[in-house]
Amino acid sequence: MSTLSPGLRPPADRPAPPEPRTSARPGPRIAAPPEPRSGRFRRAAARLTPADRAVLWLYLLTRISLWITAHFARWLFPARPGAREAAPVLAPFQRWDANHYLHIARDGYFPAGAGPWTSGWDNREAFFPGYPFLLRAVHTVVPDWTAAGLLLSFVAGAVAVLALARIARAYLPEDAAGRRTAVLFLLSPCAVFLAAGYTEALFLAFALPAWLAAVRHRWALAAVLTALATTVRVSGLFLAAAIALLFVVTAREKRDRRSWRAAGWMLLPALPPAAYSWYLHVYTGDWMAWKHAQERGWYRTFHTPWEAWANTWNGAFGHTQTTGYALMFQAELVAMLVGLALVAVLLYRRRWPEALYVALSLWALGTSYWYTSIPRATLLWWPLWIGLAALSLRRPWFRTAYLSVAAPVTTLVALTFLTGRWAG
Repeated sequence: MSTLSPGLRPPADRPAPPEPRTSARPGPRIAAPPEPRSGRFRRAAARLTPADRAVLWLYLLTRISLWITAHFARWLFPARPGAREAAPVLAPFQRWDANHYLHIARDGYFPAGAGPWTSGWDNREAFFPGYPFLLRAVHTVVPDWTAAGLLLSFVAGAVAVLALARIARAYLPEDAAGRRTAVLFLLSPCAVFLAAGYTEALFLAFALPAWLAAVRHRWALAAVLTALATTVRVSGLFLAAAIALLFVVTAREKRDRRSWRAAGWMLLPALPPAAYSWYLHVYTGDWMAWKHAQERGWYRTFHTPWEAWANTWNGAFGHTQTTGYALMFQAELVAMLVGLALVAVLLYRRRWPEALYVALSLWALGTSYWYTSIPRATLLWWPLWIGLAALSLRRPWFRTAYLSVAAPVTTLVALTFLTGRWAG
C-alpha cells in the first residue's frame, strides 16, 4: 500500500515527470542564513514547561512588588528629616556591599597603589571577583552602575529560582512542588537581597544548576558551574565538597570502575579561589589576604562556636547594643538554630551531601567573634526551602502559618534595607 495520501498520488494516465538532470560537478554551497534572534528566543522559550512558566511568573510578580515597596520607601522614609523631594529612583538599592562591588568593578582591587597598607582602606579584597567582573561587563551596555547591578541580579535570580523549582520537582512527587518551593523561597525573610546588587542571586544562578547537573550525574557540567560559583563566593567551595561527596556516594553505589573516571572534574572548583589567592599575593604578599580583610572589616577572627554564640547572645539580649543592632543579633541566633535543625533533619534522612554543604556554611559563619549574615545565608540553603515545601504539601495549614509570619517579616527586612536602616 502506498504511503502517499490519495490527493498526492500521480494520475494513472499521466506519467510522472522526469527528474531534472544535474551537473556532474556540484555547484557552490550556499550557507544557510543565520537564525534570527527572535527564532532563537522562541526556541529557548519552547523548552520551558508550563510549570517553569508559572515559576517565572511568580518571580516577576514578587520583583514588581519589591520595586513598588522601594518606590514608596524613598518617599516615606527620606534620608534627611524635612526633605522636600525623594531620593533618586535607584538609591534604595545602592547600599552596603553593593557599594563595595561597584568600587571593585569601577576601580579594581588596588586603585592607584592603595591597599591594606593605606589608612582608611575599605578591605575590598574580602569580596571575590566573579560578581564585580560581570558587573563591569553589564556596565558596558547599561551606563548606570546601580541599574547594571539590578539587571544582573534580576536575570541571575530568574535562573536561580527556575533551577530551584526543577530541583524540587526532582525530589518531590507532587505536581505543585516546584511552584510551592518558589513561593516559600521568594517570600523568605531576606529575599530582598536577591534583587539588590549583592551576590546571592548570581551565586545561586551557578550553584543550583550545578547541583541539578550533579543529581543527574552530569559531573563535568556540575564541576564547571561550581567553579563559576567559587568565583562569586567562598561558599562555592562548600558546594564543591557536597558535590564531591555525592560523586563518591554515587560511584560506590554503582560499583563500576568507569564511574570513577570523572573524579578529576571534582578538582576544578578549587582553581578560581587558588587563582584569586595568587593574584592577591602578588599585590599584598599575603596568600590569605581575602580572609584577613574579612577579619579586619567584619570581625571574622576565629572563635570557638560557643564563644561566638555567647558573644552574639550578649549583643542580642545584654543591652550592649542599640535596639536595631540587638534585633539583628536576635535574627542571627534564630537563623543559626534553623540551620542546626536543618542539618539534623538532613542527617536523619541520610542526605549526606546536603548536610555537609549546610554544615560547612554554619561552621564558617558560626566561628567568628559573633554571627554575621546568617539570615542572608539561609537563601543559599536550598534543602531548607524544598523541605518546607514538602511539609506544606503534606500539612496544608503550614503554608498559611508560614506566609502569615513571613509576609510581615519579609516586608520589614526589605524596608530596613531599602531605607538604609539595615544592621541597626
